Amino acid sequence: MERLTLIKVGGKIVEEAETLHRLLNDFAAIDGYKVLVHGGGRSATKLASRLGIESQMVNGRRITDASMLEIVTMVYGGLVNKNIVAGLQALGVNALGLTGADMNLMRSEKRPVKDVDYGFVGDVKEVNADLLASLIHQGVVPVLAPLTHDKQGHLLNTNADTIAGEAAKALAKHFEVTLVFCFEKKGVLRNADDDESVIPEIDRAAFRQYVTEGVIQGGMIPKLENAYEAIDAGVRQVIITQASEIHQGKGTRVF
Repeated sequence: MERLTLIKVGGKIVEEAETLHRLLNDFAAIDGYKVLVHGGGRSATKLASRLGIESQMVNGRRITDASMLEIVTMVYGGLVNKNIVAGLQALGVNALGLTGADMNLMRSEKRPVKDVDYGFVGDVKEVNADLLASLIHQGVVPVLAPLTHDKQGHLLNTNADTIAGEAAKALAKHFEVTLVFCFEKKGVLRNADDDESVIPEIDRAAFRQYVTEGVIQGGMIPKLENAYEAIDAGVRQVIITQASEIHQGKGTRVF
């Protein structure tokens, strides 16, 4: 089976010229088929504030009312996405920026109201992997923005980690997929105060043990649970690393 690398990067990296430039060079250097999924939350917050719209967050998730939906559509689907595409084209990478609405790539449903009304936020229900794979086989490099649609004419703000995970799972029937989550640390750390204490590999037994011992805690637990969900759905491996390490294979390998 042909290999594919799917990289998810947060907004912070793609929103600053210097880190974006470095990321795009590193991404361009990855061999074979590849996909990039990006965030852009800080830019959305900044633009909203300039327009006098208040950003509301609950547990790190953005409440997306009608005004905020306009902002995230402009920022994620427009400014951030097209900056990345233009940067990749300059490096000879034939990138195509897409939201979930384009080619009906990713359909979601508006998140039901339970404790919190998140507004126009989507939970992914369906990924058109055959269409995405056919683009990739034609030499196109998809750059996915964190927006989906409900096929009723509404765009929905959707978590970028979720977009990456769902795309990786769906593409696993076409490719041998490595899913790479980039965040601010070099990997999963044995000691939170020591940035060099990266755990190189974690299998399920080790994961359970690290959670019991309190080595892995907080927001890293759902990240790793998502990684195992992806592996259960056919993704070959998940790497958790820093954006600057993506083409060096460093970080924590989850399998």
